Amino acid sequence: ILGFSTPPGRLSMMAFILNALTCALGLLYFIRRGKQCLDFTVTVHFFHLLGCWVYNSRFPSALTWWLVHVVCTALMAAIGEYLCMRIELREIPLNSAPKSNV
Repeated sequence: ILGFSTPPGRLSMMAFILNALTCALGLLYFIRRGKQCLDFTVTVHFFHLLGCWVYNSRFPSALTWWLVHVVCTALMAAIGEYLCMRIELREIPLNSAPKSNV
């Protein structure tokens, strides 16, 4: 069903790309470490590959399937890492005055 020539194929590809963007936000909220984003992204896509293999009873061989998933993996990892690094590189507030809550 993935293909550039049919509207359902283009719609499916757009859904995969939007899924990669929302999963990048998931990396931000659940992983929170820029160094681990690529690991979790590849793991998620590997399990998706295994699921597709079991569901279809054959290994995915369509070039468009592989292209879409490579692009989505790269997009999810890059955006997830960028978002996580923004959180990690925030300034740490240093207040030298002691707080007294008497």
